[in-house]
Amino acid sequence: MFASLIAFIRDYYRSNGPIPLHAPVFEGHEREYVLETIDSTFVSSVGAFVERFENRIAAYTGSPRAVATVNGTAALHIALKVAGVEAGDLVVTQPLTFVATCNAIAYCGAEPVFVDVDRGTLGLSPRALEAWLTEHARLDAEGVCRSRADNRVVRCCVPMHTFGLPADLDALIDVCGRWNLVLVEDAAESLGSLYRGRHTGTIGRVGTLSFNGNKIITTGGGGMIITDEALAARARHLTTTAKVPHPYDYVHDELGYNYRLPNLNAALGCAQLERLEAFITAKRALANRYAELLAGSSIEFVREPEGCRANYWLNAVICEDVAQRTALLAATNGVGVMTRPIWRLMHTLPMYAHCRRGDLTVAEWLEARVVNLPSSVPPGDRQ
Repeated sequence: MFASLIAFIRDYYRSNGPIPLHAPVFEGHEREYVLETIDSTFVSSVGAFVERFENRIAAYTGSPRAVATVNGTAALHIALKVAGVEAGDLVVTQPLTFVATCNAIAYCGAEPVFVDVDRGTLGLSPRALEAWLTEHARLDAEGVCRSRADNRVVRCCVPMHTFGLPADLDALIDVCGRWNLVLVEDAAESLGSLYRGRHTGTIGRVGTLSFNGNKIITTGGGGMIITDEALAARARHLTTTAKVPHPYDYVHDELGYNYRLPNLNAALGCAQLERLEAFITAKRALANRYAELLAGSSIEFVREPEGCRANYWLNAVICEDVAQRTALLAATNGVGVMTRPIWRLMHTLPMYAHCRRGDLTVAEWLEARVVNLPSSVPPGDRQ
């Protein structure tokens, strides 16, 4: 099985050399737009491409507003702040995620609470969320969700759309509504993914995207907050060092952050966004090829949830057990075909080992079995 998979990957990418997990593609107007920013001398956070990129992301996702940031972690940090997260709060999220999800919570002085994921979505389980809240939380007289153990506020819930697979948002919104939690979507990996016809990141109170070098489109480094007019205005103020507009004076009215995206990066993003739908088409075709190749084998290809369109940012498979996972990783990486295991669960990292958690049986099962396969847009599918 491993030999045929490796042969397929090499044939698909037309290469006998090293094959990366996910490489960017720059074959559009990237050079032209970046040189335009250099010629204009507006290369920092003030420039025409920043606003253009924000407007185009807002239009593409169907969000009222978008606010560009230096990276996805910064976007999530500010999204949590504008959603009302304060120091000492509890924020429920999933242990099966990239560390940035939890780091952004910690930047707010809050503490992540880990509940299990669903096997079908690899995202936060509404049933696990409900179970943890029922056992460990209560609504006070004002309707605020609080921990039974120490009365700390349980402020919000942060699902992450793993590898571009939309989480079960309808059910999560239902649970959050009954427990008065704010839903903040970590859509860092899911640009172009749709949940029942709506773009991920636009269904909760606020959502965030990432444009890191390994994402489906890139600005080199960069992120985006997508939300309504009021929260976007607040996010824009906080990410611009909380500077009060003035013709020449420096007035800052609160603690702010130097988180705005530079014009150089936004120019790259504008060019990349022009190619996004073509990238998604190619990546979905690759996902179908993987699924066909692995059908009937002991390795299960992870398909998009019913009623959703996944961008298939990273293709994922579920091995029979940890032994098969280890063998697959060794066989592929040993011949220059890059594959990787899923992230280590967040509660196993030293800085989050003390955090509260529910039963994590599914997350632990997946951690021992999930492998990502090469997922770049292949040659011939880049136009």
